[in-house]
Amino acid sequence: MAQSTLSMRVDENLKKSFDSICDDFGFTSTAAITVFMKTVVRERRIPFEIKASTKEQVNKDAWAAFLEMRAAAAKAGIQDMSLDEINAEIQEVRNGR
Repeated sequence: MAQSTLSMRVDENLKKSFDSICDDFGFTSTAAITVFMKTVVRERRIPFEIKASTKEQVNKDAWAAFLEMRAAAAKAGIQDMSLDEINAEIQEVRNGR
């Protein structure tokens, strides 16, 4: 089978880390990328999930996190702190309270 060269630029640290992991698996980076390419061709898909959250999902997740923090604050009895009180607490922690 005829061979072809694939050249690409990647971050130096990423390449070193990838090479190291491939070596742990007993692969060269070329062999690992070849396995990836063959899997893509055979299955006609990327062999792992690629997804991004929608703005709506990000907002939903942020709201859920806010409600969770609010409940934790209520449980700790600090849900009604003023901004000045919050800043004083932060300053005390920074000062090694």
